[in-house]
Amino acid sequence: MKHEWRKKEKSLYLPKAKPEWVSLPAMRFLSISGEGSPESPAFSETIQALFAASYAVKMSLKKEKHPPMGYSDYTVYPLEGVWSLHETAQKTFTGKVNKNDLVYTLMIRQPDFVPEEYLRTKIAETIERKSIPFLELLKVEQITEGPCVQMLHLGPFETEAKSFAQMEAFTETQGLIRKYKWHREIYLSDFRKVPKEKLKTVLRFSVEEV
Repeated sequence: MKHEWRKKEKSLYLPKAKPEWVSLPAMRFLSISGEGSPESPAFSETIQALFAASYAVKMSLKKEKHPPMGYSDYTVYPLEGVWSLHETAQKTFTGKVNKNDLVYTLMIRQPDFVPEEYLRTKIAETIERKSIPFLELLKVEQITEGPCVQMLHLGPFETEAKSFAQMEAFTETQGLIRKYKWHREIYLSDFRKVPKEKLKTVLRFSVEEV
């Protein structure tokens, strides 16, 4: 049976539009790090590279005569981004973000049954076959976020501060504190095609007990 993350992993990818606590297991990702404005050509090319490699993995697995143990066809996971500011910008931050000061790691989760070496092999094959910028920057990462607070943000990225304020308040009521300044976004809508007012984005940050 095909694994569809929208149906099988709702607690991780389809939260409600109000803060909630969640604990995340170890997950494997293909990732590329960068900096600067998300409106730059480099940002779009990074997304293209991630999806090219992720679909190469998916389609190669479908053709394998002896696929990895636990294999089933699956829907490619959504694009995610971990966001922060340059260290200098953090020190002088006034509340308004200069997009050129952003530091990010974009990533796409890979199914648990796909061996790390298989991912590396498919990255190398994709680099050979396709002339796509940034493919050579792809990394395989194992990430364990653990306890987090998350919520669904509806609307433009520019209004995320309101959702983060709700998340911070919820975190305090739970006797927790935010662990890092960076945060994660999971893009349930294609922000290159969907109107800003209709965007759906999961916001998430790591927490720990006070």
